[in-house]
Amino acid sequence: MFILKSSNSISQIARLRSPKFRQTGSNCTLSFWYYNYGQSVGAAELQLLVDGLKKPTVLWRTYYSEGNQWLKAVIQLGRLPHPFQFSLDKISLGVYEGVSAIDDIRFENCALPPPALSCEGPNRFWCRDTKACIDTLLVCDLVDDCGDGSDEDSCDPDLQCDFENGLCNWEQDVQDDFDWIRIRGPTPTVNTGPLKDHTTGTARGHYLYLESSEPRQFRDKAVLLSPLFNPAVYGTCVFRFHYHMFGKEVYKLSVFQRTVSNAKGWLLWYKFGNQENRWIRQTLFISSSKPFQILVKGIVGDGFTGDIGLDDVSFLGCTLYNDAQLPFGSFFKGDLPTISTTTSGTSVPATLPMNNCTEKEFVCRASGHCIQMIQKCDFRTDCSDKSDESACVMEVCDFEDKNLCGWHQPALEQMSGNYSILVTKTFKWQRGRGANLYPEEEQHCPLTDHTTCTEEGWYLFADSSNGEFGDTADISTPVISLTGPRCKIIFWNHMNGSTIGSLEVLYKSSNKISKLWTQSGSQGPQWNRAEVFLGIRSNFQVIFRAKHGVSYMGDVAVDDITFEDCSPLLISDKPCTSEEFMCANKYCIPKNNLCDFVNDCEDNSDESPSI
Repeated sequence: MFILKSSNSISQIARLRSPKFRQTGSNCTLSFWYYNYGQSVGAAELQLLVDGLKKPTVLWRTYYSEGNQWLKAVIQLGRLPHPFQFSLDKISLGVYEGVSAIDDIRFENCALPPPALSCEGPNRFWCRDTKACIDTLLVCDLVDDCGDGSDEDSCDPDLQCDFENGLCNWEQDVQDDFDWIRIRGPTPTVNTGPLKDHTTGTARGHYLYLESSEPRQFRDKAVLLSPLFNPAVYGTCVFRFHYHMFGKEVYKLSVFQRTVSNAKGWLLWYKFGNQENRWIRQTLFISSSKPFQILVKGIVGDGFTGDIGLDDVSFLGCTLYNDAQLPFGSFFKGDLPTISTTTSGTSVPATLPMNNCTEKEFVCRASGHCIQMIQKCDFRTDCSDKSDESACVMEVCDFEDKNLCGWHQPALEQMSGNYSILVTKTFKWQRGRGANLYPEEEQHCPLTDHTTCTEEGWYLFADSSNGEFGDTADISTPVISLTGPRCKIIFWNHMNGSTIGSLEVLYKSSNKISKLWTQSGSQGPQWNRAEVFLGIRSNFQVIFRAKHGVSYMGDVAVDDITFEDCSPLLISDKPCTSEEFMCANKYCIPKNNLCDFVNDCEDNSDESPSI
């Protein structure tokens, strides 16, 4: 379809109307190709007209000639429960010179989920009327994914906020530079920020945004504080939110968790830069052994096209902290989280029980049950007393406990005994904390740990005041027998100082050592996150190696080492669903994981050239 000039009268409008649509599902997008070229071709816009709403919602605009070319527009519609239609309006202010055209209009993922005959599994929710089977992570997230509203019934209003009637139980931080603003419709600056909210998908709904125009300056920050929550066992508390980061100079949005009042907290997630004109959903799994609070922090970029939007925040499986005797500020002061580091709840008996195990099997300490040796130290407990994982490296280590979660230093073990004087002067790894530093160490050693963000929290560091240039210090895991296809190590490192050496993550198997990750030189006075992919490996050790720099001005430190998704695959008797692929070994994986260069099946059948 294109527009032919017909007359020169003032402010002509050409309108193209779509048919009426009854509703859309939550992942619906509309795309089309457009052409807008000519000296005075003028503007065009696509409007959404919803039944019962007087004011149209602008979904897309082009302001001027965009060259002699077809361009693609992609518009996120999301869940629209009421009947609606589109109007493509072309406005001419008297003189119209050029060509405006549209072609290839396409709707994708716009249907509601189909009904299912059954909906079994711990992570599935069966919709009441539509009988669709959806992921439980979509329940109580302020979006009607079912189509009948049943996934949003009987939700706790204290655990969700769509910003339609204010901030709910969230608060603006008083220690930041400015506040988040509640708004409806587009933000004041063109080509940045949302045009509509996420809840209703129209200009009628409200959302929060961060205004980046004057008088705001580069790196000004606005922080939003959640209510206080009770401790959460790993992964049971889920935080969902929708963010919008559109604009050439969008800078950064991050989420922190804290258990100490007035502390910055530790980083859970962040995103940098322009993410296009769309609302994006993010899910975070939260664990904490103490009451905690979530902070959402937006930072202004270097210019006015940097507006950031936030909408539909919700928690699942979390409970609000409501101790009336302890107001929030006083409760937090000095109160630090500790993560239990005992690998087993039971004490291990000194002698093994009666058993019929062979030399190639491991004896469970309490029961005498036999398991394969490959099941020992594989990040999955196969013995009822967890003894198969007791002398292994722990999945999470924050170094708050003296036993170092199974990490050990092979070189020190060889030297100890009569060489205690030698050991004290050796370049080696040791536990440290900000409260114990000497004044001159404060320039090049972390003042706070990463776990608690306080001077009282512990980390692991290689003290460069011992040893000399070129010395290395290794700290190693015990032998890990087997890992799964998505296994990775996540850790935080601190490398600050003028003569800092390097940090390496090594992989050791049958006396062969290879390098997985390395970083050298000063990285600034903060904790930095690193991620190392391991995948499927067997009978190996992971080693952290620090290398001594030219002088003592720079200590390498690590904290919060986590082995994520490392347990090997468990093959169940259940058949695979239609969205899954059955591996040669009968394991089910999502079809999305086929042909992605990752051996998800453990037998490589998902990467076979025959697929």
